[in-house]
Amino acid sequence: MHRSIARLMTRIAGAALVPAGLILGLSGVHAADLPAPLQSLEAQGVEIGEPFEAPGGLTGYVISARGQTVTVYVTPDKEHAVIGTLLDADGNNLSQPVLDQASRAPLDPKIWDQLADSRWIADGAEDAGRVVYVFTDPNCPYCHRFWQMSRPWVEAGKVQLRHIMVGVIRPSSGPKAATLLASGNPSKALQAHERNYEQGGVTPRDDIPEAARKGVQANGALMQELGYRGTPTVVYRNEAGEVHHVQGLPRGDDLTQAMGGPRPE
Repeated sequence: MHRSIARLMTRIAGAALVPAGLILGLSGVHAADLPAPLQSLEAQGVEIGEPFEAPGGLTGYVISARGQTVTVYVTPDKEHAVIGTLLDADGNNLSQPVLDQASRAPLDPKIWDQLADSRWIADGAEDAGRVVYVFTDPNCPYCHRFWQMSRPWVEAGKVQLRHIMVGVIRPSSGPKAATLLASGNPSKALQAHERNYEQGGVTPRDDIPEAARKGVQANGALMQELGYRGTPTVVYRNEAGEVHHVQGLPRGDDLTQAMGGPRPE
């Protein structure tokens, strides 16, 4: 991808971020049907979503590259395109609702297989009716809070969480995550870590196996590839088999949907 485009998307997307996996869930547009500026972007590896009508005769698209997803607007002559946020006369952000809608769209189903192939720690019954993947940092207070909030579903045997361990918050996060992965019983080690979270949790080993270190690094690379920037990020499949996510601590309806139903009594 041309460096100027990559820099521009990185700069813009900080204000309106949607994980790149979402664009893959869109049906997309055949290259021959794209306006010339978007054909140029597609040739550089940018994913192009379906068009939508925008004010002023513009045609909008949701585009994604390198974990960043933004809107782009094509002029009526289809010879020019502007990447970024569209404002109305009152300064209202007209792009954000489009990105919000995209964030609620199903993810590419292939993401589920990528998560399954990552280095994760099981938390819950093997025969649970629902599997939920969670990008978890051992030092993340919101990850710990999600662990606490999820206990009713997990302990009732309804949900198995699969913690994809990453190290993104503090220098000790990676060593802690690798120590948990390298444990003789990672599930029990994770439980002990969470129960003692307020006291610092797991103590990093001095002799962390290289395989565990590489596992944490690979998990972090996957997180970055999917465009996720923080923990926890929760990924689940709904009753229709569609893959969805919640970035940050799930609350209210987001928690209920992720866990597959209301809190067990």
